[in-house]
Amino acid sequence: MRAIVVTALITITIALGIVYWLGQPLKNDTGFCVTQVGNTVVETDLEQTKWATQMAAIGINRELPPRATTIAIATAYQESKMRNINYGDRDSLGLFQQRPSQGWGSEEQIMNPIYAINAFYEGLERVNGYTDMEITRAAQAVQRSAFPEAYAQHEANARALASALRGYSPAAFACAISDEPSSLTALNDYLSEFWPESTISSDGEQHSITISGPAEDSSIRGWALAHFLVGNAAEFGIASVSYDDMRWESAHSQAKWIPTENIGQDSVAFTLN
Repeated sequence: MRAIVVTALITITIALGIVYWLGQPLKNDTGFCVTQVGNTVVETDLEQTKWATQMAAIGINRELPPRATTIAIATAYQESKMRNINYGDRDSLGLFQQRPSQGWGSEEQIMNPIYAINAFYEGLERVNGYTDMEITRAAQAVQRSAFPEAYAQHEANARALASALRGYSPAAFACAISDEPSSLTALNDYLSEFWPESTISSDGEQHSITISGPAEDSSIRGWALAHFLVGNAAEFGIASVSYDDMRWESAHSQAKWIPTENIGQDSVAFTLN
């Protein structure tokens, strides 16, 4: 009887934990983000979120399949908990714990996340048939880790993040953040690095970015861009993002999108604090 009660309590606790995860108030002054794809719920802090959005955007720019982004995120989870750390085993550094002594680049280069992400993707592209491999095998082929099976434990979370941030799971990624000062100029410079074809147009306090690329991919690219803006909202003071009749607002204490009207798929709209 006691075992049954304990099991029931554990089940209830897990269920309540998931509900709390999706709708909890701000944990601190910076915020957090939640991704939900199917039954997989992933919580990331703002640093982890920033690097994940960059992995997704760089994957898009390199015209890599979403699976490449899944592999990159799973690898970064295992190697650094998706943090740009300046230490590691022997001379390992950065998001992927790349080693200068193994030809990944200089310490300064490896500590630059944009360089590190591109270097990882370049290594992955040299792995024949990586799109058909198990994710842990593909990651190991790039990293040559002493623990080759370790990447598998991050596969579900990495898949969910990649699916949302690459635009294949609409309104599946949201953040709860505190209001920060805004800078349209800084945001425009940042976007030019990761979304080079994007152009911000403004009408008073409302700003928008027209979706570029093939028409058949516009919705996917639109959601990828919308999620990218949400994921970097705290850094650039973005107050709201709207796309495809859905709206995210930083003023909400919950990480979620809410239905709205008259927001099509031609552009992603946003406002600043």
